[in-house]
Amino acid sequence: MNYYLLHITYPILFLSVFGRQLCLPVPALLFLLSAGAMAGAGKLSFVGILAVAVLGCLLADLAWYEAGRRRGQRVLRVLCALAPDPSQCIRNSKSTFAARGLPALLIAKFVPGLDAIAPPLAGMTGTSRLGFLLYDAGGSALWAGAYIGGGFIFAKELDKVVRYTSVFADTLLLVLGVPLLLFFVWKLVRLLHMIRQLEPLYIAPARLKERLDSGESIGILDLLRFEDDPEGLGGIAGAVRVEPETMRRGLVVRVPESLDLVLYCGSKNSFVSARVAATMRKRGARRIRILEGGLDAWKAMGYPLSHAFADRDVELARLGIERATP
Repeated sequence: MNYYLLHITYPILFLSVFGRQLCLPVPALLFLLSAGAMAGAGKLSFVGILAVAVLGCLLADLAWYEAGRRRGQRVLRVLCALAPDPSQCIRNSKSTFAARGLPALLIAKFVPGLDAIAPPLAGMTGTSRLGFLLYDAGGSALWAGAYIGGGFIFAKELDKVVRYTSVFADTLLLVLGVPLLLFFVWKLVRLLHMIRQLEPLYIAPARLKERLDSGESIGILDLLRFEDDPEGLGGIAGAVRVEPETMRRGLVVRVPESLDLVLYCGSKNSFVSARVAATMRKRGARRIRILEGGLDAWKAMGYPLSHAFADRDVELARLGIERATP
């Protein structure tokens, strides 16, 4: 049995599965296959590795379930934050879970995306803890058993593959690992640079309210559809609620030099607004402001909300904003 496979133990398998279910970048599938191969060679117990894998899934999924019960929509926004259209990600996940209910947990781990979203959705919808644990345990056993069983059946073949590929491990690390590390460092530096550039653009809710009350011409874009399903949720009076697709069409925005555009979202750190502001600045809109603290900060000040949003085309024409394809 290969050196690397011999170092698969119950605690390592548990931690790898637990970390994966917490959405950490852990190669749990490889650990499950390797553990299955170890069981096929008589080095580990099939039942034992299946039990620790299911336990790792249950504990991590239970944490997401409780987070969904307590934080609900905020947890979904975090999980879908990196999706091209976060609101669409949330809506699709909700509709999938609503159509299948708890039985969706039996297949969730085989469906990319649904795996992470299903546990908090179960908590949000008021599913009983016992019912969640039973179905999640069943789904976890099916998922872990499939990979462990694959490793068990193909133990000899897997050992040969690992033996041959381990010869090239160092080369692969240099060829793939180093460039990936440099890429992530570069992306991090760009993100920090973007945040530093956008810091002067923040505007406090009190200042925005003061300017609106004075009659200044200010364009306000409501970005809640980027991170939520905001049906029935009010916003700042006069704002235009923008669809995510509108911001991804590569349009050049020409804004009068005397006009400020204020963006707001629902997140307290205004991450969504900052991301959109950076995109719009690249497309020609320079006078972009970000509402500090988002809509929550506006509501915390006791300022009113409105459910009557401005028509996009009419409001853009009134403000003198032009859009054109680059």
